[in-house]
Amino acid sequence: MQSAPSISLAAFACATAVSGCGMQNTPGDRPFAPEYLGVETRLLDEDLVNFRVEMTGARDRADLARYAECAAAKYALIRGHGFARHLRTTMVEGGRSGIWRADAIYTISAALPEGLKTIDAEIVAADCAENEIPMV
Repeated sequence: MQSAPSISLAAFACATAVSGCGMQNTPGDRPFAPEYLGVETRLLDEDLVNFRVEMTGARDRADLARYAECAAAKYALIRGHGFARHLRTTMVEGGRSGIWRADAIYTISAALPEGLKTIDAEIVAADCAENEIPMV
């Protein structure tokens, strides 16, 4: 009867182990531990805004683009607008320094703009806050 508790304990230890049983990371995997290094915002025109963001620990370009999108969403809200439209983003991957950089341009507007890459600023800003992505 003493083996039953040790089996349960072994199952518990396996289920709660950091590496998991049978769910080990491959050598290329690494935990997502971003460090957001800041946002530089430049108003280019009344409704045209440039966001330059930097971060380390990005998994890929999507993480960096999301950081710029969060900055655009919050900026639109600060300016009293509810929407933004993505125009373009250029990115430089981490390289030796590990710092990823993006230069993004968005338009901001009170009404939903035309285009495929529009964002509802309130929804995006709420999601960014929930995921602890800093904004302007």
